[in-house]
Amino acid sequence: MALFPQPTPGVPRPGHMIVCGDDALAERLTAELTTVYRERVTLVVPATDGAGATNPTRASALLGRMQAAMNRAADAPGGSGAAPRTLEAPVLTEAVLVEAGVREAAALALVHDDDATNIHAALAARRLNPRLRLVIRLYNRKLGQHLEELLDQAAALAAPGLDPDALDTSTTVLSDADTAAPALAATAVAGTSKVVQADGLLLRAVERTPPGRGEVADPGLCTLALLSSTTNDPAGAEGSDASGQDGPALLPDMDEVAAATGRGTVVLETVAHTGAASAPGRLAGRGLPLASLFSRRLRWSLAGLVTSVLGLAVASWLTTPDDHPLHAAYLTLLDLFAIGDPAIGEPTARQVLQLLSGLAGLLLLPVLLAAVLEGLGTFRTVSALRRPPRGLSGHVVLLGLGKIGTRVLARLRELDIPVVCVEEDPEARGLPLARRLRVPTVLGDVTQEGVLESAKIHRAHALLALTSSDTTNLEAALYARSVKPDLRVALRLYDDDFATAVYRTLRAAHPHALTRSRSVSTLAAPAFAGAMMGRQILGAIPVERRVLLFAALNVAGHPQLEGRTVAESFRAGAWRVLALDTAAPDDRLPDLAANPTHGDSDRPAGLVWDIHPGYVLRPRDRVVLAATRQGLAELLGRRPRDGAHGSGPERTGRGD
Repeated sequence: MALFPQPTPGVPRPGHMIVCGDDALAERLTAELTTVYRERVTLVVPATDGAGATNPTRASALLGRMQAAMNRAADAPGGSGAAPRTLEAPVLTEAVLVEAGVREAAALALVHDDDATNIHAALAARRLNPRLRLVIRLYNRKLGQHLEELLDQAAALAAPGLDPDALDTSTTVLSDADTAAPALAATAVAGTSKVVQADGLLLRAVERTPPGRGEVADPGLCTLALLSSTTNDPAGAEGSDASGQDGPALLPDMDEVAAATGRGTVVLETVAHTGAASAPGRLAGRGLPLASLFSRRLRWSLAGLVTSVLGLAVASWLTTPDDHPLHAAYLTLLDLFAIGDPAIGEPTARQVLQLLSGLAGLLLLPVLLAAVLEGLGTFRTVSALRRPPRGLSGHVVLLGLGKIGTRVLARLRELDIPVVCVEEDPEARGLPLARRLRVPTVLGDVTQEGVLESAKIHRAHALLALTSSDTTNLEAALYARSVKPDLRVALRLYDDDFATAVYRTLRAAHPHALTRSRSVSTLAAPAFAGAMMGRQILGAIPVERRVLLFAALNVAGHPQLEGRTVAESFRAGAWRVLALDTAAPDDRLPDLAANPTHGDSDRPAGLVWDIHPGYVLRPRDRVVLAATRQGLAELLGRRPRDGAHGSGPERTGRGD
């Protein structure tokens, strides 16, 4: 059964693209390729009826949402591309891939939620079409690296005449969790600064409030966006694609920035290279630190007793001038452990010191016993979940430790942000990471009374509701706001209409608190679509409820860039050149974000971020640019030029 019109019934045309998936990412990716890049797409989904159907309700909902998305795109200005062809199959087998046209396809995206399904299909597809561009969704990053090498090697052996340069993009393994985690974690960073990591590049995007009277806003390296004109208006637009002229303007020109009085901006402040991330939970140094074994109160008690014993030894030496210091210390220790002879008939000072030493020995016994019990307790509970400390405040409450929550937790701890996790499933994927990082965790249903209180929500800085249930996230956010009205809240919501209603309602009810709604599939789909087009997408950052992409692009073959100056190549609302790769073409790394650094500098080697506006882009150059989704599609020749990217003041970038 197919819900969409069939461009060529039963026979896919050469050069088309195939998307295989069973969740929201497959829907968003198909819509991205169809409406933005104007590609012919075949969507393969699980069967909704008949024998072998695994989840008919989920598949039917996916196709229904896909139909609604296509209808919205058709009604939007500029229309959309051809409707996707759909196939339904209970199992993604080699025969199903052949029926979908994998032998003639240009690219295949395997975005099932199950890693094993994607791996099996990728191996079969590579045998059927060695020249096929593969984009695979895998949660296991280490396995993904090995799989890329294996499939590229298989392509080279199966097609000896294949251009080696094509192998750079023949297989790409991505994780929607890794793509979306930086943006989700950034919403919890204190203040208006947010750090976004795009592979090895660290981009610090800063939301600046409108400057006061007589002040000039700092543009940073460049202005990435203008925030909605109604950002501070509870009844205003919600900052999505449907916000019209009141919504955020991506990549504005200088005239538009100057004319946008009273509007906040998002600027690119710094760019650095983060290097290889350390393994989560790995100890910074060798050995076990004392602080992890003993409590602070016990450490102070031990320090006080040691100081008292030293003082008694010095006093014993001073009161017996003829005695050697070591002998005086020895006598003090004997008195401490009650094994010395009574000081009968000796000077009064000696008798008083012996009594004080005996008293210190009595105090030492319970302290030593407490130290033993605490040490044993620490080793015994090293695999147990910590409870939130009594005086904890200013932390982030993270709801849900599934795939997304686990990645967000790792990012937050990399930024040294205190976190308290809440998870209902005792076998959740992220609990082992929480144990290794010793992150306080509350096991329980967040909708039940007392669970959020156990996470110290009344003293928290932010709430990240990242469970897979929209209603659970909303219920938790509403209750948390009732406890702390000014709490910063970010919700993971799928349905766009529902997210819009939630966003506006929460902002109207709490106008002085920050509210954000985020969709993992919306953040991840542009990166997957760019990989299918053979382009290296470094990352995506959200601007309110829209997405801005960072991509690496060779200048050759792009008339919008080649032979133009950096200033001339800029098109407001579409793209802006940010950096130039100065390395020779033969010395460039396939992964631009993996460039090493120069000595002590934290800037990536070969990348120049402060390019002179008069520099003329040559065919041999490679650039890093910020682009809207439509702008990147136009650069790739997939979208005709229209009024959305004209010149002058009309170029507001609101067609993204």
